[in-house]
Amino acid sequence: MALMQVKNLTVAFQQDGVSTQAVKGVSFTVDRGETVALVGESGSGKSVTALSTVSLLGESATVGGSVTYDGQEMVTADEKLLRKVRGNDISFIFQEPMTSLNPLHTLYKQLAESLTLHQGLTGDAVRARIIELLTKVGIRDPESRLDSYPHQLSGGQRQRVMIAMALANRPDILIADEPTTALDVTIQAQILELLAELKASEGMGLLFITHDLGVVRRIADRVCVMKDGEIVETGPTADIFTNPRHPYTQMLLAAEPSGSPAPVPDQAPEIARTDHLRVWFPIQRGLLKRTVGHVKAVNDATISVRAGETLGIVGESGSGKTTLALALMRLIASQGVMSFDGQDIRQLPTRELRRLRKDMQIVFQDPFGSLSPRMTCEQIISEGLAIHKVDPQRAPRDLVAEVMAETGLDPAAMDRYPHEFSGGQRQRIAIARAMVLRPKLLVLDEPTSALDMTVQVQIVDLLRDLQAKHGLAYLFISHDLKVVRAMSHKIMVMRAGDVVEAGSAEQIFDAPQAGYTRELLASAG
Repeated sequence: MALMQVKNLTVAFQQDGVSTQAVKGVSFTVDRGETVALVGESGSGKSVTALSTVSLLGESATVGGSVTYDGQEMVTADEKLLRKVRGNDISFIFQEPMTSLNPLHTLYKQLAESLTLHQGLTGDAVRARIIELLTKVGIRDPESRLDSYPHQLSGGQRQRVMIAMALANRPDILIADEPTTALDVTIQAQILELLAELKASEGMGLLFITHDLGVVRRIADRVCVMKDGEIVETGPTADIFTNPRHPYTQMLLAAEPSGSPAPVPDQAPEIARTDHLRVWFPIQRGLLKRTVGHVKAVNDATISVRAGETLGIVGESGSGKTTLALALMRLIASQGVMSFDGQDIRQLPTRELRRLRKDMQIVFQDPFGSLSPRMTCEQIISEGLAIHKVDPQRAPRDLVAEVMAETGLDPAAMDRYPHEFSGGQRQRIAIARAMVLRPKLLVLDEPTSALDMTVQVQIVDLLRDLQAKHGLAYLFISHDLKVVRAMSHKIMVMRAGDVVEAGSAEQIFDAPQAGYTRELLASAG
């Protein structure tokens, strides 16, 4: 008998008297020591299927069919059995680590809670196990991180903590919902290797939910392709990749960013520059908070980006990529020379710097977290128009409609709220919010990492079109090397705050000089 068996699973949600069918007759099994991947785009029913296995969907959901774990029925199980199974026998790694981790508790407290509750560990045994787990998932110097709060970690580090929490009780089944989305390629390779080792050594079954087909190829034994709540194709991984039969599977496999950006005009002016930029954060100890050292977040970075040019910045989580971008935009303190559009901005007073803000905009990694849930699409996009007095002769609503159409959104949807849009549409709203101010520099901080492969291709095409049309300078931060290659003219590789290599995209990808760069490219497959 399979460790987990799902038979004819159906899930419907009731809202305002209307029933929406999210999962329609899904069946699959997960055996001990086996990895089964659920693959499909956002909204296909992957996460709902996973959550229904231990009844985590809430009262608005109506679940039918059967889910058995180790012979025990989960759909009709009482709360006592579910509490025993959840987090102990069946453990989850969720997609959004910032919403899954408690912002008020340290890492030590959050990891210790599960170990104390399920394993009865106390004192030094808890501390030793936590350090072991954090080391396993690639957290550097774990002892110094025990008293850290989630907001003090990078996105990738937070995801690693989530993985450590899920592995803490050595579960029989691990359900991983997009667990490597926020991770750079080297850590992603380490985590996949770790999961494979645990699966082999402890006979753990793994249900792996992802939109990244490269990850599926490396880790899965079997693949179930989902579309609109149904499994449209299933089979061994090798068969699915070499001989996909369903048109939807064929489309997914063909969706990959490709091509290159338009050439930069020879006379294109320099938009942004730094010389020997440095961002060091002091480490303070004792009652008097004496500085005993520094965290060298960025150490001696020199960059230049022209109008119509993209500088791609790659490196592991915590390497200083985002810190460099924030320093360039004068959002955090730094040392060194910084110029924007030919003007030295290092010593600019706040009033003058505010006038430049419309020319330097940023699009963040999380398209949902960066949009206010209480504002409509129109309000989000138009907020900067009044602040910066952009084109005051025209009605703001007309400007919003124009930029929505330009970024591939339906202007008729401007009165809707963020939760009413898909992930790709929310990222387009974030891009539209920046573009409505007609900036000269756009910082793109992991803008495609949370998106489906097909949507990634659309966003890359959109960004290249906008750059060619408006002569935008891009600072493109990403750990996805395929996307970086499709977007970038120049690439800078960072590690632990240092610039280890910089050059044209062709040079970095075809003839990397630094060992770390070669390691990154090898990890990306």
